[in-house]
Amino acid sequence: MNWPPNPTPPTPLTEAELHAFVDGQLTPERTREVEAALATRPDEAQRVAAYREQKRALRELFDPVLTEPIPARLLGAARPHAPWYARRWVAGIAIATTAALSGALGWGLHGALRPADRLAASGGLAQRAAIAHAVYTPEQRRPVEVDAAHEEQLVTWLSRRMGAPMKAPRLQTLGYALEGGRLLPGGSGPVAQFMYRDDAGRRLTLYVSDEPGEKTAFRFVREGTLNVFYWVDGRFGYAIAAEAERETLNRVSAEVYRQLAAK
Repeated sequence: MNWPPNPTPPTPLTEAELHAFVDGQLTPERTREVEAALATRPDEAQRVAAYREQKRALRELFDPVLTEPIPARLLGAARPHAPWYARRWVAGIAIATTAALSGALGWGLHGALRPADRLAASGGLAQRAAIAHAVYTPEQRRPVEVDAAHEEQLVTWLSRRMGAPMKAPRLQTLGYALEGGRLLPGGSGPVAQFMYRDDAGRRLTLYVSDEPGEKTAFRFVREGTLNVFYWVDGRFGYAIAAEAERETLNRVSAEVYRQLAAK
């Protein structure tokens, strides 16, 4: 009697593949294979069901945020003399939301902004840089993940995670010394943040984000005492934020641009 051959053992399913299956990112052939495997693997099928429920809950929670205006209470309406970025709890919520949406917000900058435009109206790159600045610059014990004493390791780490050579510009001649840096979640991938400090303890941050699109010239926005200069050059967008005079940030931006263009 001819027995049927032993079936080919199913290909193992990794966690990354299960997530890709839930997100619909597998090829049609592999999708069918995963579906067949899940039919005989109740534990993994249960995990997939849980992932789908989490995804549904996140969409239900955050999708309405994509089209609604920024609530007045988050812009400091209750405290007219305090700019919205100073409300650190608001900044924390915003940065967590950006990470959870994984790029759904986008930055969508169209056309040049007038110098008088406010951060809340600028959106995208400038606003994300301002939020990150507001979240981390008040920290005294751990404002950065890697300090300036380990600059080489910091730059190597950020370059690897960003997928391109990173550089911490030298700003000592303008009164700012490198304090360190960290990796942040961005709209479409990781973001590098370099932090600087002047002799009076005032901090300045350089925010580097993957921003595919056309090259832009310097643009300036402000909210209260926080000023941001930003631009897009090649693959990356750059934003410099500080509670400093516009003229100071103008000089810093020009120097950063010069050093980055020379790499």
